[in-house]
Amino acid sequence: MTTPSTTQWSTFSTVEDRQVAFTEYGDPDGVPVLFLHGTPGSRQLGELFHADARDLGVRLIAPDRPGYGRSDPWPERSIADAGTYLTDLLDDAGVETAGVIGFSGGGAHALALAATHPDRVGAVDVVAGVTPPSTREKTPTPQRVLSALASATPTLLGGLFRGQAWLAERLDPSFVLTQYTDDPESIPERAGTVVKEEFLEAFAESRSGTVTEFRNTAAAWGVPFDALDADVRFRHGGNDTNVPIASARRLYERIPSAEFHALDDADHLQTLLRAAPDALAAQADES
Repeated sequence: MTTPSTTQWSTFSTVEDRQVAFTEYGDPDGVPVLFLHGTPGSRQLGELFHADARDLGVRLIAPDRPGYGRSDPWPERSIADAGTYLTDLLDDAGVETAGVIGFSGGGAHALALAATHPDRVGAVDVVAGVTPPSTREKTPTPQRVLSALASATPTLLGGLFRGQAWLAERLDPSFVLTQYTDDPESIPERAGTVVKEEFLEAFAESRSGTVTEFRNTAAAWGVPFDALDADVRFRHGGNDTNVPIASARRLYERIPSAEFHALDDADHLQTLLRAAPDALAAQADES
């Protein structure tokens, strides 16, 4: 089975006829699992795990959240609105229930889906997931600045992301990788290429998705964590400077059904590369 082309995707309609794009990886007849990219990011991140998903019998469905990649903007959306467009995606894909893997910023939306539509979700794996403000002793400076700009001057922030994408297109992958890892040389060449390409795809048509999510994740999420009854597995790196592990542990403690897997020597991107295959295997075992 060949890897799905990065130039091909499908779309479905959600709120107010907005189009949301997605690509499927892995085994088309396998156990359905949603894969939610980070902030910023795009559906193309799923390409990293196509072979793992295929071998494990997982149908990996990777959408561009609104305002990313080829999906229409929805600047007014909340984190809880993930339940609306992701259940529309499941309906379009002919899937009644699915597991969910959320990386980084995608973790918030994975938890929101499970909280708002528990009947549509199996297990949830949160990989290096962002956490709400109430769990943070101190927000890392880059995230604090970006969130402030998203709230106060969203047009300026969008322009900054446009410039960042312009540079990323012209420089080698390390320009993008250094946003997610302290050791770019530790990242396999193919993974570095995919991360650069999915970063560029995030801004292919709009910067709206990233601006919206930096604003939303810096405020109260409106997600009833203590009401979650899905199996939730946190997978987090001890060396993650994007989302410190202490914040992830505080969020884990608020979810009665959660378990925590620490990768002591992994940073943000290293956690994804090491933990996502384990998350896929766990999702396959849920079937």
